[in-house]
This record gives sequence, C-alpha cells and structure tokens, in this order.
Amino acid sequence: MSRIIALCCLLLAAVIGFIHIDSQPTWAPFLRGTSAPLEEALEVEGHSSLKAKLSAQDTAVSPRTDWLPDTGAASVHAASLIALKDGNIRAFWFAGSREGAPDVVINSAVFDSKTNTWGAPVMVIDRVTAERGLGRYIAKLGNPVPARLPDGRLQLFIVTVSIGGWAGSSISTMTSDDDGLTWSKPERLITSPLINLSTLVKSPAITFADGRLGLPVYHEWIGRFGEFLRLDPDRVIDKRRMSSGRGAIQPVVFVNDAQNAVAYFRQTRSAGMPKQIPVSQTQNAGQSWQPIGDVEIANPNSAVSGIALQNGARILALNNIEAGRHRLVLLMSDTKEGRWHVVEILEDDEALPDAQRREFSYPYLMSANGSDAHLVYTWDRKKIRHVYFSSAWLSRAYSQLPNQNPEAPSEYKEAQ
Repeated sequence: MSRIIALCCLLLAAVIGFIHIDSQPTWAPFLRGTSAPLEEALEVEGHSSLKAKLSAQDTAVSPRTDWLPDTGAASVHAASLIALKDGNIRAFWFAGSREGAPDVVINSAVFDSKTNTWGAPVMVIDRVTAERGLGRYIAKLGNPVPARLPDGRLQLFIVTVSIGGWAGSSISTMTSDDDGLTWSKPERLITSPLINLSTLVKSPAITFADGRLGLPVYHEWIGRFGEFLRLDPDRVIDKRRMSSGRGAIQPVVFVNDAQNAVAYFRQTRSAGMPKQIPVSQTQNAGQSWQPIGDVEIANPNSAVSGIALQNGARILALNNIEAGRHRLVLLMSDTKEGRWHVVEILEDDEALPDAQRREFSYPYLMSANGSDAHLVYTWDRKKIRHVYFSSAWLSRAYSQLPNQNPEAPSEYKEAQ
C-alpha cells in the first residue's frame, strides 16, 4: 500500500509540474543577450573602462587553446564560463572519480586575460557542504551554470540529486558578492509545488527588461522536454514548456528582439527518428513556445552550445554526427542568410577505430565583449579544453560566409 501511495504522489507531482505557476509579476520583454547583466552591473559600479579592457584581449587570427587546471580527479565534465568585472573569465566544472560519484565536487578557476593563464583551481562546493546548506541528503552534484544578476552579484545554479539518477534532480543556487571568491549557502529552487523532481540546467540564462533572469531548464523523468523559468532572483515566479514528449532537452536560447527568440535542443529521439537539432520559437518573450522544425545538422544525443555576436553572427559548438561524440565543430550563421556553416573543426577522431575514438562533448560558449568567444568542452572525460576565438578571427570567418562571399559553399538549412 505504501508503494502505491508513493507512486500516486510521484504521478501527481509530475502532473502539477506541467501546470504553469501563476505569473507574478507579469512578463517583461527580453533585454539583450547574456552579456547584458554584466554591462548593467558595471554601469552601476562605475567600471566604464571594462569594455575597452575586454576589447584589448588577444587579437590573434588563430584560435588559442589551453586546458583548465588539473585537479587530479579521474573524471571531469560540464564546464561553464562567465565574464568577471575585471575583464577576466571564471570557469566552473565538476570533477570526481566518475560522473555521479559521491566524491564529485564543483570546481572553479579564473583565466587572466592579460597573461592568458589559468589560476589555481578551488572547490566551490562538495556533496557534504551541499547537504549542510540545503538541510537534506545529497547523493551527487552536477552541471554548474553561472549567471550575472542586475545588482552585480554572481549566481551559480547547480544540479543536485537526493535519490535516483539524473531524472531525480533538482536545481540549487548560490550567490557571490565578490565575483566568486566566496559564496552564500545553497538554496533549492522550487519548480514544482510537491516533490520538485527532475529539473536540470545546462545552458546560460538570458535577461528580461525588468532585470529578472530567464533560465532554460529540462526534464528527464517521464518526459524529456525543455522548460523556461522566470526567476526573481532565487525564486521561480513562472515557468513555461518549451518542448514536449521525449525528444528535446538542454535548450539553448537565441534572442532575436524584445519578443522573439528561438531555442535549439539536444535531441533524445528514439531510433528511426531524425537525429537533428529540434527548434522551438517564442513570439511573446517566452510566455509560449512552438516547435518550428529542425535545423538540418546531425546531433547524436549530445549537448549544443551557442551565442550571438554583436555583428549579427551566431555560432554553435556541437557534435555534428549522428552517433558518437568523437567529432566536435564550430559553426557560424548570419540570421539574414539563415544557414549554418562549419568554420572550425575542433576535434575529429573519425579516422580512428571505434575503440580508439575519444569523447569531445558538452561545449559551453561565452563572449566577453560581444565580438569574441570563449569555448570550453569535455576532452575524453579526463580534461577540459579551453579555446579562445578572437574578434579578428571571428570577423574573418563571418566575412567568408556565403552571404558575404557568394563562392563559399552553403551547408545547413535553418529551421523554417
């Protein structure tokens, strides 16, 4: 009988999780891309020279690569990035004996943009510290995602699991007043009024005109679908479904204007269905989302990352193969031209036997000044690679797109 009651409670929680939370306050328009909160915070704090400092970063015309600092852990994964007020970059990732192990911790390190070097890694939180702060049992940690609040604070979202696998996840959050040197105790985001299960985060937040954040999240229990949370700042004040069924998770959002945005998903479709990038669109600042087809780029059930640049170009990092994660590329598109083109092959083990192929996965893109790009991704689960694309390199790639250069080949169609 107790098992039946428990199952009924879980099913009721799932149903309630599909119901929209009452919106208080009302929805606001989108502001800009993900760099906007930092710019707003710096205006408040008087750091008007930061943009010039960021623009003075390396202008090399070839991508520059290095590694996040080694912590001695056997397995590392799910790196993310955010720009700091002094022009440096802070990275987050999880490390341990394996993904989901009790010894997994969330690490952080700072990239010095003047010396192009990484500082020593520090632990942000481990499972025991999370348990103490949240007042509940925590079995494992994962997927750290940073954001910048309008008042200048950093906010860090992390996936926490108390029971079961990743499908039993919830999201916890911490804030920092000193750009990540110290952190508040974690608090749990309540996305469902009952059991609050199966909400995970992977992609960066976007900003509304009223300063609140919109956080793309996803579910893996019963259904596999994306949701869009409106936060204030550590409380969910509304949520909207971005996809349905079991075929699309880990949404990445591109904002077009104050009301319009598109979300690209990691596909999790069953055998026989297209292994491409599902896309949804909103025309009312995230209040409702409609599927609009696929981008005709292969996706092997692996994460996608993307950002928009100030010149109108958009870039994606992903595994553009239908099976495996042994090839990782950077693609670029002009929104007017509407097609994606490979501009850099980052990793490719296609020529190797299956047993020798390594995994290159979970890319995360960020721009420090709106015209450059920093990329981090998992390298064979043993390291995190960091690649910097300068403004000069990206501008050159943009100039060679077919809409700028009619002789260049066209590759992937945008979703219609």
